[in-house]
Amino acid sequence: MTTPRDYDREARNTADHRYAYDFDFDVMHPYMVRSFQPFFRPGRLLELGSFRGDFTRRLLPHFQDITCVEASAEAVAAAQAALGDRVSMHHALFEQVALPGRFDNIVMTHVLEHLDDPVGVLRRVNDEWLAPGGRFFLVCPNARAASRQIAVKMGLVAAPEAVTPSEAAHGHRITYSADTLERDARAAGLSVVHRSGVFFKALANFQWDRLMRTDIISPAYLDGCYALGKEYPELCASILLVCERGDDARPRKAS
Repeated sequence: MTTPRDYDREARNTADHRYAYDFDFDVMHPYMVRSFQPFFRPGRLLELGSFRGDFTRRLLPHFQDITCVEASAEAVAAAQAALGDRVSMHHALFEQVALPGRFDNIVMTHVLEHLDDPVGVLRRVNDEWLAPGGRFFLVCPNARAASRQIAVKMGLVAAPEAVTPSEAAHGHRITYSADTLERDARAAGLSVVHRSGVFFKALANFQWDRLMRTDIISPAYLDGCYALGKEYPELCASILLVCERGDDARPRKAS
């Protein structure tokens, strides 16, 4: 018998690992939006896995109609307190939620690796939620990130694709690489129209948090890491797919 998951507990910090770091909020979030922006469609947006609304806030300047789905009741309460009535919040599981209509843009950032049935949820994105001509923005932590490969060489992580005990405590079920992420997207029927990486990263998140409290890291350096990541997506902190509905697949430009 499967033990029910406690999504509130999974989203809390542990003694040796934070659920999310300042590096995520202050560096990765803005660069994710920058990566998405050329591919945005006019219209409605659905965010799958909004956590406490930090990334949602960065989407508000781009969309007037935002719907969010989040499994943690504590996170939903925090997001509602922060965002008010600017978004429509659903406290529900992706596998069970009933949503009103289809969406022109769907965003899922650092969430798929938490799901028990990732292909099943991606199939709902393709079959039920994504509007014709819409775009799905899928981002996951990268098993082959330079920082993670260094951790393997140091003996801190068994293998790039391993799920560490700290990650498991936060609900991770898999660590995706570019090929396995695209495999699951295609298995769900989605059509991949763009693939990339977000931010070249050679340090762990906690190391970045310490550096960002100093004057060692400049905005120009951060921009350089973002630009370098476009040339070496396999070494980036996160991997990105932009997808369309499989039944919409036809020759077209990706922007």
